[in-house]
Amino acid sequence: MQGVKQAKPRLDLVTIGRSSVDLYGQQIGSRLEDIATFTKSVGGCPSNIAVGAARLGLASAVITRVGDEQMGRFIREQLVREGVDVAGIRTDPTRLTALVLLAVRDSKTFPLIFYRENCADMALEAGDIDESLVASSAAVLVTGTHFSQAGTAAAQSRAIAIARRYGRKVVLDIDYRPNLWGLAGHGDGEARYVRSAEVTAHLGPILAQCDLVVGTEEEIHIAGGSENTVAAIRAIRALAPQATIVCKRGPMGCVVFPGAIPDSLEDGIRGPGFPVEVFNVLGAGDAFMAGFLRGWLRGEPLETCCTWANACGAFAVSRLRCAPEIPTWAELRRFLDRGSPHRALRFDADLNHIHWATTRPPQPDALLALAIDHRLQLEAVADELGAAHERIAAFKVLAVEAAARVARGRPGFGMLLDGRHGREALFRATDHGFWIGRPIELPGSRPLDFDGMDSLGAHLVSWPGHHTVKCLCFYRPDDPPELLARQERELKRVHDAARTVERALLIEIIAGSHGPLASDTVPAALERLYAIGIRPDWWKLEPQADPAAWTAVGDVIRRHDPYCRGIVLLGLDAPEAELEAAFAAARTERLVKGFAVGRTIFAQAARAWLGGEIGDEEATVEMARRFERLTDAWTGRALAA
Repeated sequence: MQGVKQAKPRLDLVTIGRSSVDLYGQQIGSRLEDIATFTKSVGGCPSNIAVGAARLGLASAVITRVGDEQMGRFIREQLVREGVDVAGIRTDPTRLTALVLLAVRDSKTFPLIFYRENCADMALEAGDIDESLVASSAAVLVTGTHFSQAGTAAAQSRAIAIARRYGRKVVLDIDYRPNLWGLAGHGDGEARYVRSAEVTAHLGPILAQCDLVVGTEEEIHIAGGSENTVAAIRAIRALAPQATIVCKRGPMGCVVFPGAIPDSLEDGIRGPGFPVEVFNVLGAGDAFMAGFLRGWLRGEPLETCCTWANACGAFAVSRLRCAPEIPTWAELRRFLDRGSPHRALRFDADLNHIHWATTRPPQPDALLALAIDHRLQLEAVADELGAAHERIAAFKVLAVEAAARVARGRPGFGMLLDGRHGREALFRATDHGFWIGRPIELPGSRPLDFDGMDSLGAHLVSWPGHHTVKCLCFYRPDDPPELLARQERELKRVHDAARTVERALLIEIIAGSHGPLASDTVPAALERLYAIGIRPDWWKLEPQADPAAWTAVGDVIRRHDPYCRGIVLLGLDAPEAELEAAFAAARTERLVKGFAVGRTIFAQAARAWLGGEIGDEEATVEMARRFERLTDAWTGRALAA
């Protein structure tokens, strides 16, 4: 056993216990009774901590149970997206996934309701604890709530025993929720402290086995059996002589006791808090724990652990939700290095951009897209040929099939599709796992206007989360001042709406349609747009013959946004030979990731199909043939570069 004991762990942390779906009320300042809409995220203290730890660079895993339904799959999928190991998650065939309803009533009132009776995570039992998983981690984290029931307590006790046997660390998040111990009613989910000698006695033997104990002052009181904080910490020390004890103090930061307990809290190792506006305290402790563990498990000084923990807590209280708001390592480093001019961190555009860019779903390095979001062009062809506009929708479904034949399930393929004629095609594109971009601009508008969207945010919130907002703007940096101001105002509206509803954004700039396209035209346009705060995920730009122009474009993007996904080339109905030449010029700039080409691929097939000259299969084959030729041309040149 000693040899196993000394094996290098592959994980930093395994957390055990609650895993729920949090439904956060979006109407801030409302009673929970009056909330009309909710936003969904992964919740539960151990799951939040695992997410936070992964975002900060630790290798984390969760042991819990979820239901065999959509919410359980949501949790599993989200944790995978965050980089959390889900090997320890069991699917319970008879119980539902836990739910929590939460709201922000005011700066001191945060009502929440736990739906936990006979739910999956509270049915965790000793047999669910995988010895090899626990043994493979440097530390195991258990939570107070899961000691409130016999079955879950047995599961955590088994995990502790395994960790001790293999020489791993044991961390206790006291995580005291009185109503989950049966000490408060269903409507008292926000209650943080109810005195209970029974709970204190229950926690005593657990404390004795811990290497790190973390709690708020109220949680320290319940664990130590005294409402005098110093006395409670001393009681914990008597039970856990080797443990590092951390007392969280909200805006005052935290204080740590690695050894003997002094007479005053102020004499411990202190980490001052960060002066931020408190927007929502729920989840702050989980963010704090993730930050502390990033330092503690890496052997950093306790002062550093405190700083990272308090900064992570500051992010959490300044934002709405729990796990989604915990910072990434890049975001945390930026905050610690430069601070923020905002007390309300959710208004810091630079930090928010880093947060968005480092937590958004991963994307293959290349993007090869068939663009058929065209509306006016296809309507004009249909009118010329006497075809009903309704047929355009059926043609776009054929385009999806053509793209699928080329993609053959490979990553990095996508489509641009609209909601006017492409509703069914959007459904079918999702079936194939394509990257999807959807236009919002009114076709041909200059100045920029939107296609039936008086309220961008209200419209975009109805889109699936994986759809990318695409906005085409005929924009030149030398346009008249009035036109520039109008265009830039609308582009800023798009950027704000996309970020508010958490949708990726592609901005398409066409400068050559309203003036000469010099080598500095597009770089100057991007420079100006970055200067007003627009940082899209993707740029879609017209082909340029001069490789120096592409280098200049790349330099602008790298200088202003190192997180930009990259650039895709648009086609402008160019012949295939011209596009291949454009590929050759663009390949010198590594930020050019592919293309989104439309009429070059579909125009001939659309005219023949709408005119009744060819059938469905012939149209599909023709589009697939052209799309594949461009794909081969791009791939071949990229490999040769």
